[in-house]
Amino acid sequence: MTIPNLLLIAGTGNKSGKTTFACRIIKQFRHLEINAIKITPHFHDTTAGLELIDEKPGFSVYKETNQETIKDTSRMLKAGAALVYFAKVTDENLLPAFESIFKNIKPGIPVVCESPALRYFVDPGMFVIMRSENAYNNKDINKLLGLPHVMFKLDELNSFNTLPVDFRDGKWLPA
Repeated sequence: MTIPNLLLIAGTGNKSGKTTFACRIIKQFRHLEINAIKITPHFHDTTAGLELIDEKPGFSVYKETNQETIKDTSRMLKAGAALVYFAKVTDENLLPAFESIFKNIKPGIPVVCESPALRYFVDPGMFVIMRSENAYNNKDINKLLGLPHVMFKLDELNSFNTLPVDFRDGKWLPA
């Protein structure tokens, strides 16, 4: 499934800069009413501000409504995303959960999504891999490295006034 208006973000582990990069992109393109998505395989407790929009065996999908917490989805909303979705999914239900979210998104709207595993199912307009020397709980992303991608280091994000990314003609592109 090819989705040119999707910018997909993966990382080498926790604290690799995935959400920091997502928030920078959202701020940079907030005038385009970006929709943001965070997909996780971790079924932790649901926090205040998450509004359930779909639930099936193997996944729960929420809309974030609270920008005043330290959660990744709150940070995305505070950065200027028009809508932010959060999904808790099992591996085998990743694509149905994503499809449940994507049916709520207006066609052509730029979408920023944190989900390394989604790359196995979709071909985004742009696939970003974030690296950091301070990442922990490192992920094995070797299979993802063979797919077309752009790589950034968390430490170098501050050296960019404007991230070298563009959204043009309904597609994410390296600038």
